[in-house]
Amino acid sequence: MDHLVITVRDVDAICAFYHDVLGMQVQTFGDGRLALKFGQQKINIHEAGHEIDPKADKPTPGSADLCLLVEDSLDDVVAALHEHRIDYMGPVNRTGAQGAITSVYVRDPDRNLIELSRYDQD
Repeated sequence: MDHLVITVRDVDAICAFYHDVLGMQVQTFGDGRLALKFGQQKINIHEAGHEIDPKADKPTPGSADLCLLVEDSLDDVVAALHEHRIDYMGPVNRTGAQGAITSVYVRDPDRNLIELSRYDQD
């Protein structure tokens, strides 16, 4: 996957969360558009009411449910969530696209569900 788009209420709050808590880079491109860069992928940001065409049929803040793979151990992820005072659920066992994963769940400032996952080690 190259990128996906989320529609948000508060661009600054979203950028702060994904940068400060999840370690993504905030990237400006085009005519001042913003994206959250991680690895070789990015999440483009559309501000609610100011979306870029073409767009989803019903772009809505808080409607995303994303699973992101993490390189750090889940113990380190949970420690970072504690440090930032972020509520989370898990860890729980799930199935990813390539097999068994262990995940913790958080909500971003728009209440999107963000699953932070790591493939289980043999």
